[in-house]
Amino acid sequence: MSGFAERRSVALVVGNYDEAVAWYVERLGFMLIENVNLGGGKRWVIVAPAKGQGARLLLAEASGEEQESRIGNQTGGRVFLFLETDDFSRDHRAMLAKGVEFREAPRFEAYGTVAVFSDLYGNLWDLIEPKRQG
Repeated sequence: MSGFAERRSVALVVGNYDEAVAWYVERLGFMLIENVNLGGGKRWVIVAPAKGQGARLLLAEASGEEQESRIGNQTGGRVFLFLETDDFSRDHRAMLAKGVEFREAPRFEAYGTVAVFSDLYGNLWDLIEPKRQG
């Protein structure tokens, strides 16, 4: 399709804009890309991996009981997001030092090195270094 932007974003329901921004920026090293007040308590908040590669996260503060019930479990307990790295050991150590909670020890799979971690709300992520081809 032509005419569509190259950027990719994923909406993530969060409990609080500021605590979510702080966690992603301080713990994962993401950049705050946008933080626009839309009025009425709503904001347009986007964070992204520091190198600018991959999808951006649109942090959407929950509004109402139904959205609040989905915080931390948007996918029924499955890994939801994937953070790729070119150096698993480096980034795993750095994330541990910053207090990121890993749910398992690193494992070596046919597709690469991986370990599941959770964000501040309990959403599950894979930190993954894909196996290099060739």
